[in-house]
Amino acid sequence: MPVIAFGTFDYRLEPQKAKEAVIEAIKVGYRHFDTASVYRSESALGEAISEAIELGLIGSRKEVFITSKLWCTDNHPELVLPAILSSLRNLKMEYLDLYLMHWPMSAKPGQASFPVKRDDVVPLDLRGVWEAMEECQKQNLTKAIGVSNFTTKKLEELFAFAKIPPAVNQVEMNSGWQQQKLKKYCSKKGIFITAYSPLGGQVSFGNPNPVMTCDVLKQIAGAKGKTVAQISLRWILEQDVGIVVKSFNKKRLIQNLKIFDWELSKEEQLKISTIPQKKAARVEFMLTKEGTLTSVQISDIDIIE
Repeated sequence: MPVIAFGTFDYRLEPQKAKEAVIEAIKVGYRHFDTASVYRSESALGEAISEAIELGLIGSRKEVFITSKLWCTDNHPELVLPAILSSLRNLKMEYLDLYLMHWPMSAKPGQASFPVKRDDVVPLDLRGVWEAMEECQKQNLTKAIGVSNFTTKKLEELFAFAKIPPAVNQVEMNSGWQQQKLKKYCSKKGIFITAYSPLGGQVSFGNPNPVMTCDVLKQIAGAKGKTVAQISLRWILEQDVGIVVKSFNKKRLIQNLKIFDWELSKEEQLKISTIPQKKAARVEFMLTKEGTLTSVQISDIDIIE
């Protein structure tokens, strides 16, 4: 799995623009692409991969790594297989490289939408859903399966019955939310972590970006002649963690890849470790404000590590 993935989450982006962005990403060197049914970008991604092959930018489908995700409305044992088949139809592909449970939460069946209606949240049959995820891998519809937004508590619950352990846990991770406890647990269990929102913007929810406004990162960036984004991405890379970046700006796309031929000093790593920590990607933020589901009920889904 290529360590840096190009993320396709942006509801404002028109399909044609998304397709063009993926082709541009392929041109500058990206080979891992991250999508999900709820992103509504699977079809554009599939078209971009097909066009890239026609243009000779890549030789075949085998040269790219595709990750997609199962949304909450399909987090039901009987809907997992139809959901991955729908994703494959959208992508016009025969298999995924990685298929993830998007959240450890289930919603009433229906069209994938964001945010989730608070009163549509229903109990999750984790065992049943995971058995269906395992079946997807057994049927070669995906090469690997994993999870996203799982805490150590949820992973422990999953390991109690999983016959195929999750290969990946994709979670919020950046210098402002370093996930040290989860990282240690996943390393022990052989789960590879992939970091979304590595630059803090995707989950800042209108608040000051915790990464791009960080004085510690600014100081290190100035001293090394790098951008704040590059310092943040390099720090994640040095944690032995994968990265999902999202930018539709060609200059930044290239900058995000220029993090492999230099490293942070021990002193710089120590400074980053002292940055105040705050989780941004909370379940409460992905639910509508209206409804009767309370914070206490949500707490079983969204445990701060």
